[in-house]
Amino acid sequence: MSEFFSALLILSALSGCAQKNTVQSVDNKTGAVVVKSDSLTYLALGDSYTIGQSVPLSQSFPYQLTAQLNATLKASVPTIIATTGWTTNDLMTSITNSGLTTQTYDLVTLLIGVNDQFQGISQNTYRSNFIALLKTAIRFAGGNKAKVFIISIPDYSVTPFAGYNSASQLSQIVKEIDEFNAINKTESSNENVNYLDIIDISRRAASDSSLLAPDGLHPSAKMYGLWIERLLPLVKSMLQAK
Repeated sequence: MSEFFSALLILSALSGCAQKNTVQSVDNKTGAVVVKSDSLTYLALGDSYTIGQSVPLSQSFPYQLTAQLNATLKASVPTIIATTGWTTNDLMTSITNSGLTTQTYDLVTLLIGVNDQFQGISQNTYRSNFIALLKTAIRFAGGNKAKVFIISIPDYSVTPFAGYNSASQLSQIVKEIDEFNAINKTESSNENVNYLDIIDISRRAASDSSLLAPDGLHPSAKMYGLWIERLLPLVKSMLQAK
């Protein structure tokens, strides 16, 4: 996906946030006017798995999640900062350039790392960048770690795209994906944020082609729906506890 489309996606989402209704109330203790949104705001950070490469945007997991949430409450169009091919470093740079320096959200998801693995970026670099992105996600959540949801990296070794690799190369991909996920899971635990492991769902594509998009690499709308079946109860639980 082009940088131009990514920019349009971010601006479109921001426009939607800007147009939503707000309500004002007065803090009884301080007398300050507090502006509150009348709908849930959601920021999705990532790469091709977040934008839903090769499926309609409405079928990406952020949009499927929003649609499910809208069944019981009002949720704004998600703000998405993601592009196919982005590494952790690309995402950090794009967040900096997005202008979202003070914005906070009711929900933040982060799924990043497959391109670090694919491009041979070291695990030490991935860990360092992931920690920085995790802290950024927490900041976007207004410091409330319960609002942050990390999603594991899917395993693309089972896809037709990876079929050109030898058996030993495929084993190495599996090993590295597991190691990168061990890093993001450990760091998520260290920060006490929510962690959703979907790698077993991604591996079902080895025997179920309906879980893959037409490009033979990325998840289909059906697979994203399976992710949401796991993510939605966690998000609802968080919202009920607010």
